[in-house]
Amino acid sequence: MHWYLDVLKKYTVFQGRAHRTEYWMFTLFNMLIYIGLMIIDGILGLGGEGGAGLLGLLYSLAVLLPSLAVTVRRLHDTGRSGWWLLIGLIPIVGGIVLLVFMVLDSQPESNQYGPNPNEAGDQVVLKGADS
Repeated sequence: MHWYLDVLKKYTVFQGRAHRTEYWMFTLFNMLIYIGLMIIDGILGLGGEGGAGLLGLLYSLAVLLPSLAVTVRRLHDTGRSGWWLLIGLIPIVGGIVLLVFMVLDSQPESNQYGPNPNEAGDQVVLKGADS
C-alpha cells in the first residue's frame, strides 16, 4: 500500500524515474479501488449506462495526474521521454507498445532522467531501517 501512497505524494512530479514495482503496485491498487467504487456505485444506484458511476468518475479524476506522472517516470526509467505516453492514443497498437514499455526492465545505470531507482531505493530502505 505504501507504493500507492508514495505515488500520490508525488502526484505532480514528472521528473525522475519510477521502477516497475512502484508503477505496477500503484496500478494494482488503483484498479482494486476503482472496482470497489464501481460495486458501491452499483449498490447505491449511482452507476450509469456504461458502468462508470459517480464515485468511480470522481476517483478517476482525482488520480489522473498521479497516474500520468508515474507513467512518465516509468518511461524515464526505461530511457524514454515522457512524450512516448502519447503513443497510447493510437488505437490498439499504441496501448500494446506502451504496455511493453511499462514491463521492460530499468536501465541499469543512471540516465539523463536520474539515478537508477532500484539502487537508490535500496539505500533509502537501509538508511530508514537504521533510524
